[in-house]
Amino acid sequence: MDKIAKFNQRARARPAARAAGSAAARPSRADAEAAVRPLIRWAAHDPPREGLIGTPARIVRAYEEWFAGNFENPQEYLQRTFEEIAGYDEIVLLRDIRFESHCEHHIAPIIGRVHIGYLPRDRVVGISKLVRLVNVYAKRLQVQEKMTAEIAKCLNVVLKPFGVGVVVEATHECMTTRGVHKPEVSMVTSCMLGSFRTRAETRNEFLSTINLKGSALRGNID
Repeated sequence: MDKIAKFNQRARARPAARAAGSAAARPSRADAEAAVRPLIRWAAHDPPREGLIGTPARIVRAYEEWFAGNFENPQEYLQRTFEEIAGYDEIVLLRDIRFESHCEHHIAPIIGRVHIGYLPRDRVVGISKLVRLVNVYAKRLQVQEKMTAEIAKCLNVVLKPFGVGVVVEATHECMTTRGVHKPEVSMVTSCMLGSFRTRAETRNEFLSTINLKGSALRGNID
């Protein structure tokens, strides 16, 4: 309940931080819960029965948590930086940041991990802020390619490092639990900016450190 309360406070305080495309007036909680009941009936169940009577409210609360990133500004988490780095000029890399998101096509879970590396110019950011950056973008209706680019571009714009590399590995339940039913398949996307894009040795060091074989993997987003 504490998470929900904090979410509602953020939503009221920062309505302008909503994701692009969400400018329409937000429905009330009652409207949102009412919208769930026809879907329950569509699935051949009776909304008033004991096990389902509280389901619309539970789904709305779940949506509040799953899509909380629509009310967060990811750049805020990167504002506090540290310049006393004793001349450190090698890659800063955080591996295996687990995330949970939802695809915007089926609202099915996307579960995976993100690897973030950057070559600092004159400042670094606390590593927990990289995790928060991932969480903001993950807690939105997403496609993996877009999320990969969003994380890299945000880090690049705020920190202005020599280069940024982001690799995302994830499974998509829209194809593991429905459709083609291939649970063993995972998707890998990357975005390389700056020196990670232009210098093969920097890119290869990053990919080698995260144990991704395939030095030819190149970001295709400027």
